[in-house]
Amino acid sequence: MRRQTRSILLRFVPAFVIGITILSLPLSVRAQSRARKIFKDNCVVCHGADGTGNTPKGKALGAADLKSDEVQKQSDEELATVIAKGRGSMPAFADKLSQEAVNSLIAYIRRLPKK
Repeated sequence: MRRQTRSILLRFVPAFVIGITILSLPLSVRAQSRARKIFKDNCVVCHGADGTGNTPKGKALGAADLKSDEVQKQSDEELATVIAKGRGSMPAFADKLSQEAVNSLIAYIRRLPKK
């Protein structure tokens, strides 16, 4: 009886793992899509779609190149502070973005150099 139960369980484990993997993919895709939208709605005007700051407004304001080593070497906490409180000509977004949105933006900024 035990052998039969074990055999049945072993048949379902791969299906369970595959099912969990499939269910988790849309969450990560949705998170990336949400972060992209937040970036587009709040950051692209100055930092550009690629994050380099190579836009007319970005050049005029001296927007940081988010792909640069200078930005990328900052800790998540430092980036969160800049996003929340602003820096130089960059406005503060603490009243506009939730902490979850800020965290999504930071993850998105971390992926920019890889694009």
